[in-house]
Amino acid sequence: MGANTKDFTDASFDQDVLKSTQPVLVDFWAPWCGPCRQIAPMIDQLAAENAGSVVVGKMNIDENPTTPQSYGVEAIPTLLLFKNGQVAQRFVGSQPKVRLQSAIDAAKG
Repeated sequence: MGANTKDFTDASFDQDVLKSTQPVLVDFWAPWCGPCRQIAPMIDQLAAENAGSVVVGKMNIDENPTTPQSYGVEAIPTLLLFKNGQVAQRFVGSQPKVRLQSAIDAAKG
């Protein structure tokens, strides 16, 4: 994981995501998921390029089953963009970086 990419857990989710004053992009993933591993470098790039204005992080669904279940995550990778504690955008499956950056830019505004 990149230096700017956070590691979210069920225990930290409320504080790190829902109470964040900045938009938060959460990548729900698992180590056995090929497409999840494929987009990992892009997630780290988004974290680095948006550092200071958006929080970007990952949640391992095997280690943290409660949060993904509460948000209806049924397939991975699923990326949820939160703004003011609410889901602003939902992406299921691998997405182009430009599409995610566009959603991040909209959430910043």
